[in-house]
Amino acid sequence: MTSSIRISLQPGERIFINGAALRVDRRVSLEFLNGATFLLENHVLQAEDATTPLKQLYFVLQTTLMDPATAAQTLSLYRQFHTASLSAFVNPAILAELKFIDGLVTSGKSFEALKALRALFPQESEILETRPAFERPNIRPQQEAMACK
Repeated sequence: MTSSIRISLQPGERIFINGAALRVDRRVSLEFLNGATFLLENHVLQAEDATTPLKQLYFVLQTTLMDPATAAQTLSLYRQFHTASLSAFVNPAILAELKFIDGLVTSGKSFEALKALRALFPQESEILETRPAFERPNIRPQQEAMACK
């Protein structure tokens, strides 16, 4: 039996459920009684904020949850970004976590993968702060790659 998940939203807050974007006009609690794919607004990364390798990977992966209709194409793009992210880091802990995250994605646990990626953001920030700007990796998505939508 699947356990239920209860979340509370504040007025004006958005939630993305199975690809649908919803905004509530008052404080509300929702209880998911069965499996649903959702993202809370505060977990959504905007394109302009995807400025590091891990944030770019996160952005691509979140798109698979926000737009299930294009998930197959977006997962292909995720694979490219994942490979590039593995090349961008030498830190063994981050590399191990990236492999773990890929296992989550492969087994259909993208929400858990996003959570694990968010947990790596502080480490990535520390690493990038110690590197000169000319050494920082840049794995920006190509315009045609984002045309998957």
